[in-house]
Amino acid sequence: MTSENEDYDLIVVGGGPAGSTAATAVALRGHRVLLLERETFPRYQIGESLLPATVHGLCRLLGVADEVARAGFTLKRGGTLRWGRDPEPWQFSFAMTPRLPEPTATAFQVERSRFDEILLRNAERVGVEVREGSPVRRVLSEGDRVRGVEYTDRDGTRRTAHARFVIDASGNTSRIHGRVGGARVYSDFFRNLAVFGYYAGGRRLPAPNSGNIFCAAFDAGWLWYIPLRDDLTSVGAVIAPEHYAAVQDDPRAAWQNMIKACPEVDRLLTDVPVATEPPYDQVRVRKDYSYWKASLWSPGMALVGDAACFVDPVLSSGVHLATYGALLAARAVNSALDGSVPEERGFAEFEARYRREYGVFYEFLIAFYDMERNEDSYFWSAKKITRVDVDEAAAFAELAGGVASGDTGVLAAGGLGARWNSAAAELEGAVGRLTSADDRTNPLLGTRVVTETFRTGNALQEQALYGGPLDDRTPPAIDRLTATEDGLSWLPA
Repeated sequence: MTSENEDYDLIVVGGGPAGSTAATAVALRGHRVLLLERETFPRYQIGESLLPATVHGLCRLLGVADEVARAGFTLKRGGTLRWGRDPEPWQFSFAMTPRLPEPTATAFQVERSRFDEILLRNAERVGVEVREGSPVRRVLSEGDRVRGVEYTDRDGTRRTAHARFVIDASGNTSRIHGRVGGARVYSDFFRNLAVFGYYAGGRRLPAPNSGNIFCAAFDAGWLWYIPLRDDLTSVGAVIAPEHYAAVQDDPRAAWQNMIKACPEVDRLLTDVPVATEPPYDQVRVRKDYSYWKASLWSPGMALVGDAACFVDPVLSSGVHLATYGALLAARAVNSALDGSVPEERGFAEFEARYRREYGVFYEFLIAFYDMERNEDSYFWSAKKITRVDVDEAAAFAELAGGVASGDTGVLAAGGLGARWNSAAAELEGAVGRLTSADDRTNPLLGTRVVTETFRTGNALQEQALYGGPLDDRTPPAIDRLTATEDGLSWLPA
């Protein structure tokens, strides 16, 4: 049985942070929005470490910042790393600019089941029609334009819903992203494997950095250590896919062997039991492959979140990229619906800015990986700029053709190696100066790659706090669309 005649302005597929963001941002403008989620919340999801732009920028624009602040999540001031030439751990702070006051120079470590539900219920409060247990079966089209979806509701009834726009936020397992066209382009450089689980506690770093994420390089790759609660710590190993057979044979044993191989993390877990509380009692494996889509939108449909792209998790950028891309897509939808900016122009802006943001994080991570000097390790010898495959550099240069960045322009594949080498050397030098810098000087802020990576996040926070960026950071290559004061749509400058 199929039920018809449901009409909306926007249909969002997926109720994670990207889907909730897109749906909320459009519903806040008074438009009819349907969100379809295949699971029932709360549900488990990997990815617990946030950046300040999400907490103090995006959440404030969506009207949920106070609720997130009250949820009791672990406060995160930055990151602590055992990475690079120095055998001692070093740390960075989120205090990136004096214009963002101390309370906004922080983020949270979150249990995604709780954080994601906060965003989804907020979407319902502002008028989004949320249907859980409703997987989307296929996209409906008229000619070249997407017009809606067919889905199955929680009672097993097949239904169709139509809308002016569809946003796919259904994650890396999306079954409908192909409708936008263009293949997923996979990175060989960041083709890793993640095996991860949880401990019922764990030692913490010295205050005031006890809530920091701790990342430590070791022979086989690197480990993350995320303090979620006093009695819960997320620990994961990112390793080469060549370890897949051993991990598949006994994931728990492989996971614990990786932890034992990294003394800096192992000593934090001495005599600490593994978690037995569901869903944290499982050891999970994920092919941690980075990718981007050759196309991010087509008439009537856009991709956001992991349906669009994914990049290595060491910088905790996953939720930021997902929600920022969703906000960009929502701006394009709102502008098209109110007639202020044509659909094609608004989504061109969405794609250019989204590609730029992915590109700067990707470039930062290549430089960051090159800092680790474990020359005898198979994993780390492969993670050198000199080992980036020519085809991958060419693919990234093609991606960069849509990267609207005033100081990079369109990068040719042949020039990327020199650019990445320069970024790695500059970043390594800045890290080396951290221990000798005074409290008023952050050497990382003087590097091009750090400045570009966090530029958009800082601007997003300023948008939420002040109604717009304090400086005109619009890259010259973009045809001067600007965000409205509430951050929810585009206006011609």
